[in-house]
Amino acid sequence: MNNNVILKQLFDRRSSSYSYLLFDSQSLQAILIDPVYERHQRDLSLINELNLNLLSCIETHCHADHITGAWLMKHATSCKIAASLRSGITSLDHPLKDQDTLSFGQHRLLVRETPGHTDGCISLVLNDEAMVFTGDSLLIRGCGRTDFQQGSAENLYHSIKNTLFNLPDHCIVYPAHDYAGRMCSSIGEEKNHNPRIGGDANEKDFLGYMENMQLPHPKQIDIAVPANLKAGRPNKDQLPIQPDWAPVITTFSQILKITPQWVAAHRDQVHILDVRSSEEFNEQNMRIDGAQNIPIDELQGRISEIPDDKPIMTFCRSGKRSTLAFTILQKEGRKKVANIDGGLLRWQEEGLPTI
Repeated sequence: MNNNVILKQLFDRRSSSYSYLLFDSQSLQAILIDPVYERHQRDLSLINELNLNLLSCIETHCHADHITGAWLMKHATSCKIAASLRSGITSLDHPLKDQDTLSFGQHRLLVRETPGHTDGCISLVLNDEAMVFTGDSLLIRGCGRTDFQQGSAENLYHSIKNTLFNLPDHCIVYPAHDYAGRMCSSIGEEKNHNPRIGGDANEKDFLGYMENMQLPHPKQIDIAVPANLKAGRPNKDQLPIQPDWAPVITTFSQILKITPQWVAAHRDQVHILDVRSSEEFNEQNMRIDGAQNIPIDELQGRISEIPDDKPIMTFCRSGKRSTLAFTILQKEGRKKVANIDGGLLRWQEEGLPTI
C-alpha cells in the first residue's frame, strides 16, 4: 500500500458495520465509505481533528440494517454523495457506474459493479490494487445474503468469481460488515478458505448454499431502506439536536443517548433514573449508586418526583425500555434528558461501579 494513503476503519457495534475513512497524507483530501447515521458525530469529530477535506461519502449499496450518515455529512462538510446508478438512492451528486474513478489527492478508487446482494452493489478498488472495499458483496469467510432487495445468488457468484477474485491475492479485503470481530482479509484467503465460494466451490454449490440459508430479515429493514433511498435525509430535513449539557448522540429516531463512561465520570452533575420494575430492581440486586427507581409503568404518574435541577439519565437492564422513559419525559417538558446506551448490561460490561 502506498504510504501516503491513511486508512481509518470505524465500527458501529449495533449493526456490526464498518465505515472507512481514507485520506491522502499530503493533501489531506479524504473519502468516507458507508458512514452510519448514529456514528456521525464520531466521524465528523475525527475528520475535523485531522483537518481533512472530505470530498465524498460513498455508499457501496442501499443498506438494510442501518441508516447512512451520508446526508448528515454532506450538510456538515459540503462533501458529495456517491453511489451506484442502480442503487435507487435519489439526489446523488455522483451516480457511479463500472470503471468510474473517485480521486483524493494522488490516489483513486476504481468502481467495480458487483451486484447480487442488491442490484446496486459496488466494490471500490484502490488504484494500486492494495485494497478493495467490498461492501456486502464479499465478506470475511462469507458474502452478502441474496434473499431480498432484488438479490440474486447467480449474479453474486459471478461478481465474486469474475470480478473480485481476479484481483491480486495480496489485495486486502475490507467488508462493510463482520459479526465475529474480524477486521480484514485478503483476496487470496477468500479464494482458498471462503466456505461459500472459495476453493473448489462451483456455481451450483454456491446457489445451493445461498438458497437454503433461511435467515430472518434485518431488524431495521423497514426503517433503514426508505431512509437510505434518500441517503439518510430525515423528513423535513430535521438535523440532530446538539445540546451543550452533555456529549449526547442523536439517533435517527431522535433519541438522545449517552455513553455509560461519561455518566459514571460525571455522577455529581446528573440525576440517574432507573425504570426497571420493582421486581427486577430487587431480584437483580444490582444498581447504580444514587439512582432513583421509578418503574416504567408508573413513570407517567410520578414525574413530579423527579428533580429538575440536573440532566436526567434514564436506564434499564438493556437500555430499551428506558428509551420510552426518555420519550415520556421529553413530552412532559423535561428538556435535558438522555438514555444511557446499553443500560445496566453495558454499564457492567465496561466495569463501571455498581452497588
